[in-house]
Amino acid sequence: MRFASSLSTHPVTAHATGEVIGQVIEQIGRFPDLAVLFVTRPHAGALEDAADTVSRLLEPTVLIGCAAESVVGNQREIEQAPAVSLWAGLTGPIMPVRLSAEFEGSEADDELAGLPGIGHPTPQIAGWPEEPAFEPQALILLADPYSFPVDQLLHGLQSEHPGLPVVGGMASAALGPGGNRLVLDQRMFTDGAVGALIGSGVSVSTVVSQGCRPIGRPLAVTRSERNIIYELAGQPALQRLLQMAKEGMSERDIQLINQGLHLGVVIDEHKVDFGRGDFLIRNVIGADRSNGAIAVGDAVEVGTTVQFHVRDAEAADEDLRELLADRRADGVLLFTCNGRGSRLFEKPDHDAGLIGDLLDDPPVAGFFAAGEVGPVGGHNFVHGFTASMALFEERSSSPAQGNAMVVEG
Repeated sequence: MRFASSLSTHPVTAHATGEVIGQVIEQIGRFPDLAVLFVTRPHAGALEDAADTVSRLLEPTVLIGCAAESVVGNQREIEQAPAVSLWAGLTGPIMPVRLSAEFEGSEADDELAGLPGIGHPTPQIAGWPEEPAFEPQALILLADPYSFPVDQLLHGLQSEHPGLPVVGGMASAALGPGGNRLVLDQRMFTDGAVGALIGSGVSVSTVVSQGCRPIGRPLAVTRSERNIIYELAGQPALQRLLQMAKEGMSERDIQLINQGLHLGVVIDEHKVDFGRGDFLIRNVIGADRSNGAIAVGDAVEVGTTVQFHVRDAEAADEDLRELLADRRADGVLLFTCNGRGSRLFEKPDHDAGLIGDLLDDPPVAGFFAAGEVGPVGGHNFVHGFTASMALFEERSSSPAQGNAMVVEG
């Protein structure tokens, strides 16, 4: 066994940390290449102490972690209650990453930022290693949503490292700037992002379950401006939606539309037919009856093919089951939306339980994120209401324990 995970719901941080470390050592011993630590809000204030204990007793090559509103451990999801989750693996070559957003300009520029017509300066991302010591095959990323522009990082990586999958989530313990806690080895941060670049010692694949199903048919955007869609296939967007409702849409779908409508944006326009995994799901955030326009949570260009989607527990369950069918994993990191769990499903532990059932109960850890990161259609995106995961699989030629490479970035 090369992967391990453990969970403790003890309310005292020191006791819970000791429990999870002991369980991991029993499973794979000390000195893993990567250790990942997640704690819920009641333990957030002691996260630095917990990370220090993990570093001293388990001695991983790289340790990353964060505080979150809820965490995942094996087949359990502990929602808004005291819990510590620890995952560890023998991954081979690994490299820690600490990223921050730096704003260029003078104090006078800062005073002008936010005034009408001026806005805020574009941050520069600092900390990415210029010359990794190995060819990375994946990046596990944990970020603070209030201070770090993940979209900008993903856009840059698409140019500099095309094809590199990024999987992770936004820390969710805080309700405002400065409240989140991120861990990299024995250092704690309240902003930016931390992560780990994974080398070739294990195979890493990704699954992003967006949990939606399409309604109606694909339509071309014929008039739009930024995130406002005025026309679909030559007609007002809202009129197209109302027309769909009149043409035999089920009462259930109409009910789901009223609860929250989504738009699937086609990623690869070269395809003829579109199915699961071909759409990037974005929320419909408003509509204007006076001109028939709809507002979407992302920019949508003219010529883009889109299709309306709805989401419910049944669709989310079906989507995750289909994506995990015929997959296998020896270890899993799961980043599920804080809008899933018992908020979406009738029973608790849905995502973690389904992973365990379908993948033969691999070691699983993760947390409920304030935004999930993962690739869809070969491109990395920030998502909402998704379950994004990294599936680790042993290679027969994986390096032996202790052969990991570490380079400070």
